[in-house]
This record gives sequence, structure tokens and C-alpha cells, in this order.
Amino acid sequence: MEAFWNLWHGCHKYSAGCKNCYVYRRDGKYDIDSANVRKTASFSLPVKRGRDGAYKYPSGTCFWTCFTSDFLIEEADEWREQAWDIIRERSDCEFIFITKRISRFESCLPADWGEGWDNVKIGCTVENNLEAARRMPVFVNAPIKHRFVCCEPLLENVDLSPWLDPRTEEVIAGGESGTDVRVCDYDWVLDLRRQCVEANVAFRFKQTGAIFRKDGRYYSVPRALQHVQAKKAGIDFTPSYDE
Repeated sequence: MEAFWNLWHGCHKYSAGCKNCYVYRRDGKYDIDSANVRKTASFSLPVKRGRDGAYKYPSGTCFWTCFTSDFLIEEADEWREQAWDIIRERSDCEFIFITKRISRFESCLPADWGEGWDNVKIGCTVENNLEAARRMPVFVNAPIKHRFVCCEPLLENVDLSPWLDPRTEEVIAGGESGTDVRVCDYDWVLDLRRQCVEANVAFRFKQTGAIFRKDGRYYSVPRALQHVQAKKAGIDFTPSYDE
């Protein structure tokens, strides 16, 4: 079972990948200030109980966490310890969050984090080579048991090869959705895949984005088909391991 756990809402733009943020685009339709970070009514969602006293979300639920903000954003520092308490209590569930602020990671950890918790999976966004150079050295050396790299939106031909090893469980690539988007080039996607194959790291082509370039030709891909077309490419890679 999967669920979305949105502890706080709002985020200030941080790097090139944030330019066309879907949260800003969606909030703009309702005249909501996306830069105003605030705690949500869903903060305690994973530990909510029914009338019978049992958790409303069963053991094994995968919580996609903080999808309209960043788990490590500065404005949420006062609430994060409570969030860790909830994640600790629900050690029978998986929690996944993606961050652009991996530089803040070790300063935001609970005292008993150690080398990482088994039920927490962390993705680091890397949209271009500038952010790869900034974030990946921190990310690969951070105490995390389950990690992946999210190259969404993929803005150029990104070289992750200096930092790819079996500790990285997956690299995800995808283009940018929405309006006034930047192009995603299939050659960039294929090169990321090559890097993953050479490092024996899983690779997933998640979505084409709205403007997709292949063999020099540009394609306008409707939102409903962006994931479908990526899957049709058939380039996902699952690593093999020696017995």
C-alpha cells in the first residue's frame, strides 16, 4: 500500500530544477503563496488510529513524504524532530523523501540515527552537472542505508560516474512537465543509463517530459503519455549480482 504524507507545505526555490516547480504552478491557480512553509493537518497521518485502536495505515505501507515541500527545508526545523518520532514509531512502514538540500542532512538527523534507519529511503535531486558536483560528494558519504538519485528534471547530460557504486540503489531520469518547460534530450537519458550499467546500478526512465528531443527532432508529449512513452522505450536497467 502507498500513501502520501505531506507534513508541511510550501518551499522556496533553491536551484535550476525549481524554475518551473509544479507546486508553484498548482498553488498559483488558487492564489496560494508557495514560499510560505506551514505545517499541514496531515502531520500525524502515519500514526492515526481507528476506533478499534489499530493504525489506519497498516504495516508495510510506503509513505511518499513531503511531496509539496522539502523534508530538509530550514523553515521546518522546529517540526522535524516530531516527524522523526513518527517515522521511528512506524518502523514497520517505509518512508521515502527526495531532497535538493542534502547539504543540511546531517544537521537535521535525530540523535539515534546512527548509520541510518532501515525504513527510510532518501533520494537526492541532481538536475545538472553543477548540482552533481555540489550534492553527490555529500550524498554518497552521508549515513543513509537506502539511497537513490533523482535526475528530474534532467536539464543536461549529467555525469554521475564519479559517484556511482552499489550503495546507490537506483537512478531515476525524467523530463520536465507543465508549461514553458525545458527540453529533455534522449541522448542524455541514454548516457545516464550507460553510466548505471557500467556501475551496475539500477536505472529507470520515468517520464519524457513535455518537450522531448530524440535524434534531433522535438516532440510535444501530452502529460497523460509522458510516463507511458518512457516505459515504451524499454531502457530500464536492473543490475545483476554475482552469486
